[in-house]
Amino acid sequence: MDYKLHLSNEVDIPFEDPEHYRTIIGKLIYLTTTRPDISFATQQLSQYMSNPSLTHYKAALRVLRYLKTAPASGLFFPSQGSFHLKAFTDSDWAACVETRRSTTGFCIYLGDSLISWKSKKQHTVSRSSCEAEYRALAFTACEIQWLQYLLQDFQVPSSTPASLYCDNQSVIHIAKNLTFHERTKYIELDCHFVMEKLQLGTLKLLHISSAHQLADLFTKPLSPAPFLSLLSKLGGWGGGGGFQRSSASSSSFCPRHRRNDAALSFYHH
Repeated sequence: MDYKLHLSNEVDIPFEDPEHYRTIIGKLIYLTTTRPDISFATQQLSQYMSNPSLTHYKAALRVLRYLKTAPASGLFFPSQGSFHLKAFTDSDWAACVETRRSTTGFCIYLGDSLISWKSKKQHTVSRSSCEAEYRALAFTACEIQWLQYLLQDFQVPSSTPASLYCDNQSVIHIAKNLTFHERTKYIELDCHFVMEKLQLGTLKLLHISSAHQLADLFTKPLSPAPFLSLLSKLGGWGGGGGFQRSSASSSSFCPRHRRNDAALSFYHH
């Protein structure tokens, strides 16, 4: 998706075949089950299925051209690895130009395997970036808890606590410091939920720099350089080029340049 483009409901030129647009978006939604790299773009485009414009259609075609650069790409799950859950969470405050609701994004790993991700507009308007980040944090914590229950049902031993990476220091202070809660009563339920998980030892909240925040891929359109940088860290990709995933704390990664060159070519068209 063009990082300079801000989609809205303002119809410049109505698209003449809305059913065709809905068909494309429906197939993209299905494809996000194995292509997390298009989750944000698909989430944005799916908001305009009832009345798409020509701009929306062109943006959808841009996603299709991107997919064509590496049609065989997908998730890679190694045969060996740990059963430790680790997650990255982020939000884009007031991202929607019409409702000013924020966007939540997260991705969760079991060992080195990417098993869950989400790009979703928040249900309510957040009055600060900290509030938006904390709502995203609580949403991700719920997903981690569900995955922990699922692993228990499958009798898969999972090491605890799960690691949850956030790039907002204020959110981390609120989660760990009770004195902050008087100032944040409008997210009191989220505060107490996350704090309870920290006290029970099911979660461990860690800070990560914005440059290594993988959840950025699910919250906002990125320019080519940061997009490809984060994509190379997201997970192992098979077919049509690919890359190998490194740990969250490492700054050295091993992308294979063939896929990146194709994606860069897509960005510059």
